[in-house]
Amino acid sequence: MSMATARRAAQMGYKTIILSVDSAHSLGDSLGVRLGSEIVNVSPNLDALELDIIHEMRTKWSAIGEYISAFMLSQGIDDISVEEMAIFPGMEMVAALFYMLQFKDDGLYDVVIVDTAPTGETLRLLSFPDVSNWYIDRMYGLFKKAISLARYTVGKVMDIPIPSKGFMEAVEEIKHNMERVREVLEDHKNTTIRLVLNPERMAIAETRRSYTYLCLYNKTVECLIINKIYPEEAADSEFMKGKMEEQERNLADIHESFEPLRIMRAYMMPTELNGAEMLDELATMIYGDEDPTEIYVFDNPMYFDNKDGIDRLHIKMPFVDKGNIELFKTNDNSIIVQTGGHKRTVSLPLALKNSEMLGAEFSDYGLMVRFRRG
Repeated sequence: MSMATARRAAQMGYKTIILSVDSAHSLGDSLGVRLGSEIVNVSPNLDALELDIIHEMRTKWSAIGEYISAFMLSQGIDDISVEEMAIFPGMEMVAALFYMLQFKDDGLYDVVIVDTAPTGETLRLLSFPDVSNWYIDRMYGLFKKAISLARYTVGKVMDIPIPSKGFMEAVEEIKHNMERVREVLEDHKNTTIRLVLNPERMAIAETRRSYTYLCLYNKTVECLIINKIYPEEAADSEFMKGKMEEQERNLADIHESFEPLRIMRAYMMPTELNGAEMLDELATMIYGDEDPTEIYVFDNPMYFDNKDGIDRLHIKMPFVDKGNIELFKTNDNSIIVQTGGHKRTVSLPLALKNSEMLGAEFSDYGLMVRFRRG
């Protein structure tokens, strides 16, 4: 779906790049070409890249990799394993997010399409700017003081490497860029998400949860693509007739659940189609003559307003029962909203510093939290 969309955008004259952040890359497979860790041109107006985190660590964050490698070696870990173990947890996500930032800053592309991993990994990717900044903000200062002290004490008597200045600068750079990445991801007029699902009961339930969590992370979902639909001519046996009836029930459930999102359909195609021919046929099936870069729904899943002197935070939360939401106000001018296995820390505007949280309730939009200014 990602590659079909990218090819159609490129054919319509947009300078396009497609980036795969799934560790099990399949972009090159879909097109029948070999992709790697460097940007390559695969057709007119279309570049592609499959993220390789080991390559990124070697070329962009060598100071971080060198320190972790040295630490691993100091602990007796075999040199063969060090390079793989030197990858910080979450560095794949950092690299992917920074590529988005780089493409925006360079201005070389009209369209950037990110082919993401399955649901859980994608949610971690999109929530990473909040999570990483939370940890860095609270731990970086303490870590820096500890390192300064260690240079005069522990480092002189223990065989443990002390982080270099380059290491600390790299961590500081990550912190700074993450703040900019969040702005890009929450730019609702330019950054949107398209969900793809099969018309199956478990896939529908998983996509509902994904939609809820994406709204919690203030990301705009504007389109839903239903993939692998049986065409009518497939009903040539009693078994397939039963499957088709089940599919029709699931399709009706999808429309009832997700409208007014734009919902598109992709049917199974003949097996003789492959590579570029298949992708272009798929793009026609989904988009017809439409521009695939058009944004179908402009939505802001999280916003503040004021009514009768009371400030209100609105969070769109589809498919959530109010009994499954936990809400806390912290001491550092933020609130924590949790539903299911996902939690979001929302920083309040400075105007609401020292405000009193009056309570929360469900509205037609979703969760509404009320505040009175101090």
